[in-house]
Amino acid sequence: MKIIDAQATRDALTFGPLLDALRTMFIEGCEVPLRHTHVIPEPGMQAGMTVLIMPAWQPGGLMGIKTVNIAPANAQRGVPGLHSTYLLYDACTGVPLAQMDGNEITSRRTAAASALAASYLAREDATHLALLGAGRVGSLVPLAYRAVRSITRVSVWDRDAQAAGRLVERLQEQGLDAVVCKSAEAAVAGADIVTCATLATEPVVQGEWLAPGVHLDLIGSFTPQMREASDACFVGASLFVDTEEALAKSGELLGPMSRAVFLAQDVRGTLADLCRAGCLRREDASERTVFKAVGTALEDLAAAKLVWQATQ
Repeated sequence: MKIIDAQATRDALTFGPLLDALRTMFIEGCEVPLRHTHVIPEPGMQAGMTVLIMPAWQPGGLMGIKTVNIAPANAQRGVPGLHSTYLLYDACTGVPLAQMDGNEITSRRTAAASALAASYLAREDATHLALLGAGRVGSLVPLAYRAVRSITRVSVWDRDAQAAGRLVERLQEQGLDAVVCKSAEAAVAGADIVTCATLATEPVVQGEWLAPGVHLDLIGSFTPQMREASDACFVGASLFVDTEEALAKSGELLGPMSRAVFLAQDVRGTLADLCRAGCLRREDASERTVFKAVGTALEDLAAAKLVWQATQ
């Protein structure tokens, strides 16, 4: 079994090819069982560790299994809150082919999936990105979006102002007009695209902040307890999800649905629908769009396949 470290995994997942790989996999499809989710309590802590086990395969091709450990309390320890590994197999023989850095696969495919959705849903003239959350995934979003839109300005807010400052310095080195904002509301002001990439359990973006034509991208919430957007963010907006699983997994959607803000049948489509339909996209420049992602093992397999091909 080949061991592919973080640097080699990262090098193989540049955003242009990765977006193409994701689009192809969404069109082709693969087998994706429901993820296993387990919560491991930690004595003395309010939030324990969440463990995700995510398999996917293409019959006659490749099979992959990702394990993800999410420990929100790690922020207090000065340790990253997410750790994952990815194992790739021959789907016919079961022979192990490679172990890859799961953190790189997760973070890069997550940012790329949001950019892929934005290629259909964000206005074509969008140049200003508001980024709420400067963590591992959030830090990759501006570069992923540059693969689909001419992003020139990035307004960054994070509860950790130092993390926001470090990210802004890196973005400025990459040629972007990036600034740190003292509040989430200040970051959102004037933005064409708003991305939330946090582990929040209470809304960090309010609907009244969103101007007509804005595309809202919600990455962070993947459990029923997590939430980044207020109910008002969904009112009058066209809602899309990465997969239908989002409707059963994310507090972002479960909460508003329980309060009749919208119904499951109000969702206009999934990321696969966007990739396959061709004509399914935003209708006009004033339409507000919302994309909610919880992640799918399909994306992991697409990324792992790209890494495997690049390292042969």
